[in-house]
Amino acid sequence: MKTKLLLLLMFCPLAALAVQREVKSPDGKMAVVVKVENGKAYYRVTYDGIEMLMTSRLGLKSTYGDFAKGLSFVEAVEERVEKHYDISRTKTSHVDFHANRLDMTLQNEQGRHMVLTFLVANHDVAFQYTLLRQEGNEMRSVIIKEEETAFRLPSETTAFLSPQSDPMIGFAQTKPSYEEVYSADAPMTTKSHYGHGYVFPALFHVGQKGWVLISETGVTSSYVGAHLSDYDQDDGYEIEYPMEGENNGFGSTSASVALPASTPWRTITIGRDLKPIVETTIPFDPLSPLYEPSQQYQPGRYTWSWLIWQDQSCNYDDQVTFIDLAAKMGYEYCLVDAWWDTNIGRDRIAELSRYAQQKGVSLLLWYNSNGHANNAPQGPFNCMDTNLAREREMEWMKRIGIKGIKVDFFGGDKQQTLALYEDILSDANKYGLQCIFHGCTLPRGWERLFPNYVASEAVLASENVFFDPVAAKREAFDLTLHPFCRNAVASMDWGGTMMNRYMSKDNKSRHPRMTTDMFEIASAITVQTSVQCMAVQPNNLTELPQTELDLLKSLPTTWDETRYIDGYPGKFVVLARRHGNRWYVAGLNAEPDVKKLSLDLPMLKGQTIRYWTDGPEKYAQEEKVKYDTKGRIQVTMQPSGGFILK
Repeated sequence: MKTKLLLLLMFCPLAALAVQREVKSPDGKMAVVVKVENGKAYYRVTYDGIEMLMTSRLGLKSTYGDFAKGLSFVEAVEERVEKHYDISRTKTSHVDFHANRLDMTLQNEQGRHMVLTFLVANHDVAFQYTLLRQEGNEMRSVIIKEEETAFRLPSETTAFLSPQSDPMIGFAQTKPSYEEVYSADAPMTTKSHYGHGYVFPALFHVGQKGWVLISETGVTSSYVGAHLSDYDQDDGYEIEYPMEGENNGFGSTSASVALPASTPWRTITIGRDLKPIVETTIPFDPLSPLYEPSQQYQPGRYTWSWLIWQDQSCNYDDQVTFIDLAAKMGYEYCLVDAWWDTNIGRDRIAELSRYAQQKGVSLLLWYNSNGHANNAPQGPFNCMDTNLAREREMEWMKRIGIKGIKVDFFGGDKQQTLALYEDILSDANKYGLQCIFHGCTLPRGWERLFPNYVASEAVLASENVFFDPVAAKREAFDLTLHPFCRNAVASMDWGGTMMNRYMSKDNKSRHPRMTTDMFEIASAITVQTSVQCMAVQPNNLTELPQTELDLLKSLPTTWDETRYIDGYPGKFVVLARRHGNRWYVAGLNAEPDVKKLSLDLPMLKGQTIRYWTDGPEKYAQEEKVKYDTKGRIQVTMQPSGGFILK
């Protein structure tokens, strides 16, 4: 029998032999099987014995060789990973990461090696490819052309997705900018709006089995940003690289790397319920900071005239008004938006900064990212797109006391564009500047990589509520969806807790805001970003009840812990966040009916609890609340309403 087996092996190509390895999470519930069969690599993911990702393809193609076929197994190494780190700008302040790691080395038909690395934690999987430079091979510079990576989900799965847009469309040809409408519980077979697939993150409801969140992390100047294809009946969703037309056609759609080289991490979060989705830290766990902070960066709140007062407010006197507003509310920052270079001028910006500092407020300044990726007319231009320009501009900002920048209108996900983000961040750190990005890509682990990074828009955000009555009607849906997808993987600059009842300076004209005041105030807790826009207006100081003003003044923006309490994407959400020793529980309701909930909140037991909810005329009111005999708290949310417990 042994002789027959040896003869069979002699006549079978090594690549045709099936080899597989299984790696499990520390608690044993998550299991990933990686196998090589008929020269191709695959993986499969189960949770608690239930298949959540069916057998899906792995591999990539490059100028170093084809690693999608003709593969053979070389070796596999497993080890335990324990990592403990602090992080100040996301949903938690400390992470204890435990995972099991598999490194599987494969050889292609040219004899070159690729390592598949899988990290498997209790609810998370992260994997990447590494191409190795082998002794005697002179190749160092390599182009990675495409990936074969796929995600096959069970047939009963429904999807929460945002489409990848055409390049060079939208306002002044500024897309793609991750600013499209999300679907909710859509069949996987539904074609994307533009035919280019979907952006990350992607949330999936696998029927009664649970939930899957797919994204990527660790994308820097050394790679491109990817997205998902449309669903294919045989292969599922596949990784796709940027489109040719992005960045005004400039730059490659593939990744140029030097060996040895690793791709970004593809991440998968799985839960029987939504708790692991909301609380995941996998966007940060595999990464390490790229540089040390030049100083301790301060979180806080900022006022912003542009959202309601628009372009005409970018003048000296109106900015003084919003600096005074920030001072009265106890906010740390005021954002001066586009056109300040022409409407105010640099000398008067310096004067404005001095005035703000006298009031205990610091300025943030808006910039156009460059002048060639689109036709956006807003200036200042050509201050952020070269090192020489940035050094000159940032030295001036530091000298006059500017504390941060908001950079807008990027060109897509090509490697050249990703390098611009990284260059802006690293240069800004030298001058003590925090960075917010708008008109931009999804941040992929950047809170961990860049210590002066704050947040990105990368969502159809509050400015659309101002411009479009349809977006105003959709606001409640959007803000009850994003804690489970967009904001679950990265900080999100939504652009403002809006307290005007109407989208106008006089608060009487144009279309109304459709949410209650408590919805807006509670959203400042459910939306996670460490420098939060509080889009209060000067008129709000006299129009709003004192209880609302007191709440708006008191809300923190950094969190030591986040817990999912209840919710369903696009319908309602209840989150608990801890700042120091105090817990804040916030809820939002997007459904058309009053929602009554019985909540288990052990973190509030034994404490004096304050409860704010919707009162008459959509204003907030404070009510009494107590535990029932089962140790639960009863709360009520009005349609498009909210609540806060603390």
